[in-house]
Amino acid sequence: MSTRGIGVGVVGLGFMGRTHLAAYRAADAAGLRNTLVAVCDQDPERRRGSVASGGNIQTSTASERLFDPALVRGYERPEQLFADPTVDVVSICTHTTTHVELALAALAAGKHVLLEKPVALDSRAAERVAQAAARSARLCMPAMCIRFWPAWAHLRRAVRSGELGAARSAVFRRLGSRPGWTGFYADYEQSGGALFDLHVHDVDFVRFCFGDPAALVSTGSLDHVTTLFHYPEGPAHVAAEGGWDHTNGWSFKMSFTVVFERATLDYEFGRANELVLVQDGKQTPVQLEALNGYDGEVRHLLQAIAAGSRTLDATMLDAVAHTKLIEAERESLRTRSYVAFAR
Repeated sequence: MSTRGIGVGVVGLGFMGRTHLAAYRAADAAGLRNTLVAVCDQDPERRRGSVASGGNIQTSTASERLFDPALVRGYERPEQLFADPTVDVVSICTHTTTHVELALAALAAGKHVLLEKPVALDSRAAERVAQAAARSARLCMPAMCIRFWPAWAHLRRAVRSGELGAARSAVFRRLGSRPGWTGFYADYEQSGGALFDLHVHDVDFVRFCFGDPAALVSTGSLDHVTTLFHYPEGPAHVAAEGGWDHTNGWSFKMSFTVVFERATLDYEFGRANELVLVQDGKQTPVQLEALNGYDGEVRHLLQAIAAGSRTLDATMLDAVAHTKLIEAERESLRTRSYVAFAR
């Protein structure tokens, strides 16, 4: 690690790559010293810092040059970036089917890794990365940004602390139109459909709050799924809906409503007061940090690297576990029946 702070490399400069670049830049401005030293993409224009717009959530100005190519090395192949000694941490922002092999190669090269979701489309592949991460002296974190979104982090603290009483009902929704800036998303052998690429956030967060369910049942399709999670000793009603089958022009929506014994927390992305506490007949806006989940995940990993910590709030074992849950959902969609869940 140089006097410039942690050396950052980003593999894949599509929407998520651009999002990671913005989050590293914001983290550096906030005092978490890091410097973008290398990028990798097959497109030479992207390697020069020119990237087209796209995505559900605005994280940077599409027309701006993302970096000064005179200061950042541009590589065509990932192994070239992994061999760069100035790179300490690598964000892997490529298509899902490349994640496992790239993460394994980066860890083998001695790099810390931030690996975009979904880690893999089957749990056995995700397990390979988890095992490599456990053997490595480096950190490997799945980019489960919702865990770090301020409103969602607030919800998780309320669930875990019991400050509002026990949770009785929890409903999560994540809805949009299928991304159209690349054909990757339309190939479900590659993307896994909305079930894997979009709904994964809420499956992971349900598990983050309440643990593994005893059983689940799903209805819908790979494009649009609703799942009920059964917790014999937890909330009586836990549901998550995710879909990208809405007509182009539909505004992306993510929300949750969680009913506790003494209050309700209600969140809607983009609303004037995004998170509201409903209690004793009053609705009170909850003040939140002006950050998004991408900022949060990047800062969390940089802090862990700087401190030499092995403790992460999202781990590769979490990725294996939520992938198993999604596999159970896929089986429920296929059989149209309840699926008992046993890890």
